[in-house]
Amino acid sequence: MDLSRRTFLLGASAAAAGATLPPSSTFAQSLRDMSAYQRMYGPVDDDLYPIPGIDLSRINPAYLRRVVEYDTTEPPGTIVVDPQTRYLYLVMRDGMAVRYGVGVGRSGFGWSGAATIKDKQEWPDWYPPKEMFAREPELMEQMGELPGGAGMPGGPGNPLGARALYLWQGNKDTLYRIHGTFEPWTIGTNVSSGCIRMINQDVIDLYNHTPKGTKVVVLNPPAGRGRRDRTAARS
Repeated sequence: MDLSRRTFLLGASAAAAGATLPPSSTFAQSLRDMSAYQRMYGPVDDDLYPIPGIDLSRINPAYLRRVVEYDTTEPPGTIVVDPQTRYLYLVMRDGMAVRYGVGVGRSGFGWSGAATIKDKQEWPDWYPPKEMFAREPELMEQMGELPGGAGMPGGPGNPLGARALYLWQGNKDTLYRIHGTFEPWTIGTNVSSGCIRMINQDVIDLYNHTPKGTKVVVLNPPAGRGRRDRTAARS
């Protein structure tokens, strides 16, 4: 898969191009940036279920999608998640990456390491692990009987949102996912039970550029400080 900057910006995510320009103090530039983001995060009406547009005033603009310079030794196509900064990077060629804001695990629910995307699902069903039922027994009232056991069918009320990428280590399911959310205001916070949540429009974009077998690296804090995103401090 060609993940050069030129190919990415001319492909399905061309809308991101207007949002990747360097920050500018001019009013005209600000209007162009806002217009690009309004298109990028507008309503999605041609999916299995409609996805509402995002109220951008409720999200820190630092966590909106953009192409950034990113120094890493990981090859193009790799996904790198930095829980410390709440960013997910899709590594491209020529020292660039697509950067997405994410919500990550709250205290006590973090996870780090390398994994592989073994499965991808559109509007995934949700099967909470038994540990979650033990912590929150009231969840069982929201579950139905699905082919895989007690779970919640995919749809607008499902906490996995519009897409999910399933992280495995070898033949073992880590039980961690990269998934969408209908609570976009939680992006940029430590809020989940360890999974990595994204704005639905962003997780669809990532899903479309990520084949099965993709390597995913979730950094621990010291490793996260070792990577350089040259725009993060300015966002």
